[in-house]
Amino acid sequence: MLTATYSIVAMSVEQANVRSSLKSFQQLIRSTFEPAQFLTPGQVEYACEAMQRLYDAFQWRKVEQYLLPAVRKVTRLVDKLMFELDALKLSAADAMCALFERIRVQPVDDRDKVSLFCSHADAFCTSLLTRLEREERELFPVARAVLPSETWFAIANRILAINGDGSEADEADAELYVAPYASPPRDLASVALN
Repeated sequence: MLTATYSIVAMSVEQANVRSSLKSFQQLIRSTFEPAQFLTPGQVEYACEAMQRLYDAFQWRKVEQYLLPAVRKVTRLVDKLMFELDALKLSAADAMCALFERIRVQPVDDRDKVSLFCSHADAFCTSLLTRLEREERELFPVARAVLPSETWFAIANRILAINGDGSEADEADAELYVAPYASPPRDLASVALN
């Protein structure tokens, strides 16, 4: 289980970095944008680009790329959790799209529009932060319980293959080994699934 521990630690470090970026952006929105009477086009553009970068970074996390697909292949016992995690990401995407659509048609030039802009940006951050927390609190323990050591080894290899610039060192490596819908190695009842 050393490879499982390594993989979870690597994913946790990445989760912490994404969480820190989301919280910093959320704090900027709350402390600088919310009190404003209007937002300049530069502020709006900055916030929109930041949200897009945050969402893209969220999409390319190791949890998204490796862990979630592996758990989905192994068991259907956590479909409700997977649905709820997907719904949180969709909620963030909806908030971002609503904000982008609104600013495309009208400037953020009065207090009400600023408030609406900030509520969409805050909802975006809150959804992704909630998802990160639930992944760590609920998904990680389930993954430890259901994934075989071969899968953890494959995940660890993929993580180690990532270069410092985030690109894969070798795209030709094999798919993660997972027996579809295999029985979990231990009883899931022992894993907290709130």
